Amino acid sequence: MAAMVAAAAPARLVPPRLSAPWLHVVQLRPAPGRLLTVVAASRRSPGDGGKRGRKKRGRRATEADQEDGLSVGSEVEKKSSTPRATVDDGSVKPALEASVTPKDSAIRRVALVVIAAVLFGVSIALKDGVEKASEYFAGYLLEQSLSVDNLFVFILVFKYFKVPLEYQNRVLSYGIAGAVIFRAVLIILGVATIQSFEAVNLFFAAILLFSSYKLFAGDEEESDLSDNFIVKTCQKFIPVTDYYDGDRFLINQDGIWKATPLLLTLVVIELSDIAFAVDSIPAIFGVTRDPLIILSSNIFAISGLRSLYVLISESMSELEYLQPAVGIVLGFIGAKMIFDFCGYHIPTEASLAVVTTCLSGGVILSLRKASSEERDK
Repeated sequence: MAAMVAAAAPARLVPPRLSAPWLHVVQLRPAPGRLLTVVAASRRSPGDGGKRGRKKRGRRATEADQEDGLSVGSEVEKKSSTPRATVDDGSVKPALEASVTPKDSAIRRVALVVIAAVLFGVSIALKDGVEKASEYFAGYLLEQSLSVDNLFVFILVFKYFKVPLEYQNRVLSYGIAGAVIFRAVLIILGVATIQSFEAVNLFFAAILLFSSYKLFAGDEEESDLSDNFIVKTCQKFIPVTDYYDGDRFLINQDGIWKATPLLLTLVVIELSDIAFAVDSIPAIFGVTRDPLIILSSNIFAISGLRSLYVLISESMSELEYLQPAVGIVLGFIGAKMIFDFCGYHIPTEASLAVVTTCLSGGVILSLRKASSEERDK
């Protein structure tokens, strides 16, 4: 009976000893209708034993997988060769800060100033009407274009005094603050003078026409400021050291307080802005006589000057037709002041159209010429 049960039981299949040094696939049939797949690898050879033997077997297994290109070995190799992405929380913030360049920051600040100026103009339109808003926008565009001309002088002054780049922002900040204060005083005095003496309009018109002539005559700004009157006067009356001491304006040298070249740079920039105000203030008087509009348009135009310097200091040479465009605008405003004095009033909307067309046309033509020259290269 026991013999019959033993005969009925399925025969147990014992796989042969795998002596080959690579992966084997053995199919066994333990019972009818069932298929069992056994994957086995035998890399042990007689004499391999203990810890040392295991190390040898592991090394030989790796070499065998690499030689035969097996899927198991290939998969392991792929996984181990792929570096894991690690995130260092401490380095994320510095990386994000480094991605924001000074140019990007300047673009944001200029955009904020422009948006604020436009919103202020919209508020004037809602409160005082379209005509007052047109006067504001015409004055703002005019002052903005004339303030860009100031940047040419700033660049020349910085180059002449060899001001390090990290100190230029401080000089610009103080210079712009001083320009706002000075222009506010000049505007108040100018409005009072014009209201008392209408003939002053002819004097302002003559200044604008002469400035327009100089721009069309092609008189370039002097690149060497050693003979500049403002520079020579400042160097004569202000004792200055021959070196920079950080961002300080004054230092005590041998018991004597002396100015650093940084203070001399600031003084020259302030006096240069005063000289430019002689053109810009009469120009805005040719557009409007409202003190609020004159002051606000000047403040908004000057407020973005520091950020604008960062943006266009390297590309000013590309704006070739901007100066002639400003010359046309100054000539038009000068002629308008003469017509107003003679009793012929030019509508504010016409002034805004002329200013906008000339300035935008000058910028567009300059950029098109610069791009065509770049393609030719």
